[in-house]
Amino acid sequence: MKDANCIFCKLAGGDIPTNAIYEDDDFKVILDNGPATAGHALILPKDHSRNLLDLPDETAAKVLPLAKKLAQRMKDVLGCDGLNLVQNNGSVAGQTVMHFHLHVIPRYESDDQRILWKPTEPDDEQLRNLCARLKF
Repeated sequence: MKDANCIFCKLAGGDIPTNAIYEDDDFKVILDNGPATAGHALILPKDHSRNLLDLPDETAAKVLPLAKKLAQRMKDVLGCDGLNLVQNNGSVAGQTVMHFHLHVIPRYESDDQRILWKPTEPDDEQLRNLCARLKF
């Protein structure tokens, strides 16, 4: 299912030209127009899901194997030194387009990019409480 108002649906569906580097029945992989580094790509499902929680399990099961293939291609062709996989959910987490997508960002020793957070310092009791609450 597509969302007529979603820019990523339009990109994945071919309604807007892209620099596509891969496509199959379920996904289109495009180069990011505002890349963090050379080769930064977005994996876009062709069907609309707002975020990870809305993504059908069948689609979710295909995303990581595709990311792995793309990562290997980036290492082979671009010679990157590492990779980041970034997937944001909700505006508070940095999601700016409400269509599930996975960033695959090749990293280079000298790229001067940082994907960081400020570590907190929970005590052992706080961690045990969180652990007990989150177990399933």
